[in-house]
Amino acid sequence: MFALALWDRAERRLTLARDRFGEKPLYYGYVGKGKTRALIFGSELKALRSHEEFDNEVDRRSVALFLRYSYVPTPNSIYKNIFKLEPGATLEVTPEGVAMRDHRIQRYWQYEHVVAQGLARPILDEAEALDSLASALSEAVGLQLIADVPIGAFLSGGIDSSLIVALMQERSRRPVKTFTVGFDEAGFDEAPHARQVARHLGTEHVELYVTSQETRAVIPDLPAMYDEPFGDSSQIPTSIISSVARREVTVALSGDAGDELFGGYNRYTIGPMLSSRLLRIPPGLRGVMGRLAMDMPDIGWKAVARAGRLGGAIAPFKDKAYKLRTELLKLNDTDGFYRSLVTEWSARDVPVLALEQADTRQDDLAIASAAVDEPAQRMMLFDGVTYLPDDILVKVDRAAMAVGLETRVPLLDHRVAEIAWRLPLSMKIRNGRGKWALRQILYRYVPSELVDRPKSGFAVPVGRWLRGPLRDWADDLLSEPRLKEGGYLDVAAIQRLWSDHRAGKRDWTSRLWNVVMLQSWLDYQRSV
Repeated sequence: MFALALWDRAERRLTLARDRFGEKPLYYGYVGKGKTRALIFGSELKALRSHEEFDNEVDRRSVALFLRYSYVPTPNSIYKNIFKLEPGATLEVTPEGVAMRDHRIQRYWQYEHVVAQGLARPILDEAEALDSLASALSEAVGLQLIADVPIGAFLSGGIDSSLIVALMQERSRRPVKTFTVGFDEAGFDEAPHARQVARHLGTEHVELYVTSQETRAVIPDLPAMYDEPFGDSSQIPTSIISSVARREVTVALSGDAGDELFGGYNRYTIGPMLSSRLLRIPPGLRGVMGRLAMDMPDIGWKAVARAGRLGGAIAPFKDKAYKLRTELLKLNDTDGFYRSLVTEWSARDVPVLALEQADTRQDDLAIASAAVDEPAQRMMLFDGVTYLPDDILVKVDRAAMAVGLETRVPLLDHRVAEIAWRLPLSMKIRNGRGKWALRQILYRYVPSELVDRPKSGFAVPVGRWLRGPLRDWADDLLSEPRLKEGGYLDVAAIQRLWSDHRAGKRDWTSRLWNVVMLQSWLDYQRSV
């Protein structure tokens, strides 16, 4: 992982480069005009903002993209004329080129090529595949254990983090330091699972329980921590566990990327099944279904959740009901269904005033070539070039670096990724469960009963908080004067959402959290 700048004194050429997956951030852009125009670059937007010529406006297109995706997709940033260098890319520019905004971007590594090459030469023998993967993972962990400072690991007790810790402990002469944060919110506490895994592996385990009030106390720091609007609410517990780990170590390994590489998200199993069934239904009837889904109260969704395995799988998509209502009529393929699942609003419905449309890598269907024909694999590929670098890795990197903690992600060693894509889909998703290959390797170290349980994620109940202890804060940010102050949002549309959510008529958590994160960031922006 790296972000670097190299000045070639002889050629008078600047080269910027970013690591393959985008673990580290690298921003660049232009300030000033004409002959005084300058190229500026850095690892944080706050560094660019400190330039005396910086007066770049907030980009309205990026505001819309943020509300849709919960992050600002690469190569955009929240500011006009400021960009994120894509993962696996270099940028070259000369002083003469700066005045003309003439720079060259090249890709030295492309994830989609790795995917296509892996699928073209699969490892069909299961024993060989598991041994190859286990060897690559062990080597990746060993390389990332090299440090001259104290090192540890995040441990949730799930498949990914447990496997990373098991491989660390296998290579260590002393107990590995592991860290877990427990929460007093009902249904949101993985600490007991992590404790069992730590005890079995013999780690030096640190467990800290925090109250809901302590958890919410992180929220005012988020705009400065993330530098641009960021809506993944698991940023809150990630920030807390980073602070806990930093008290004892300087480097922490994490299990991130296991879902994207090995089929861990529910959408990879449920999405293809739902989309194939929906595509067999006439468009008119789909429209009726969409309207019914939109109008179904929460009690109806609870009944759906109790209606067997399929109902339980569909119920988490209830917050997508409005989006699906508008998309079902024009649904043509699984790719379109996937885009509906990973966005909060459609491009035409996002409540941003005077909106200009902007394409993202989600819209570039050429990324998933004809060689990637399985719907689940296409979803995993798109997540790997969008959601992984722009959400997951951003979340962890910013939260950790805010407290001076370096995080390392062994699953993103490019050699691990290359082997991952040589595994047939049946070695990732089997019997409706993802990460089959990782599970088989983990079972060599940890009994299955300690780690086999439904995927729970790392989310906090912000929807309930917005109706309760955060209500006054949200009332202020979502008031008509505050919404008009920014001039970016459709005030009436936002207030309808807030009124319905506050009254308990609809659960608009995802959309409203994005809006309050935007409003909170705009407040921060005015203060710096």
